Amino acid sequence: MDKFFGNLHAVLAVGFVLALGMIFSPFYSEYVTLDANHIFQWLHVFFGIVWIGLLYYFNFVQIPTMPSIPAELKPGVSKFIAPKALFFFRWAALLTVITGAILAWLYDELHQGLALQPGYQLIGIGMWLALIMAANVWFVIWPNQKKALGLVEADDATKAKAAKTAMMASRLNVMLSIPMLLAMTNMH
Repeated sequence: MDKFFGNLHAVLAVGFVLALGMIFSPFYSEYVTLDANHIFQWLHVFFGIVWIGLLYYFNFVQIPTMPSIPAELKPGVSKFIAPKALFFFRWAALLTVITGAILAWLYDELHQGLALQPGYQLIGIGMWLALIMAANVWFVIWPNQKKALGLVEADDATKAKAAKTAMMASRLNVMLSIPMLLAMTNMH
């Protein structure tokens, strides 16, 4: 069991196989009609939990804790933990947006939501906040984190400035995530 639970990819694969087994079981179809809406809603929520979970990890745990970590231990975070967490963070953001757009299209509310048409303003606000947050991840946080973590060449002053910019953009995403989650969870 140690070998199995020590392998994240195996655990994820079995988790998805178990979920698919549930989908095709008689007790699932008793309550839910299997269609693309349900599959994409499930995937959208899964990727959203990964994305926002990591956003909250960075802001509630890693950023506040880094100043108290002894200097000799900081490379453990900056060279190993943060780059891996940022990998899942940025790809979860993209997959959340993609599955959300597909889901909105399946619900026939993509155009209406993005245009903030009457009756679709709540989901539209959630969509726009998520798009702003995802753009923030890919075009502000990630490029600055690459500098701050030394993944790309940068002098110390550039690293310090990049770290501050990434932190402020990340805090902006925390702030925007609160009304975004309200909008997303109350539309349907």
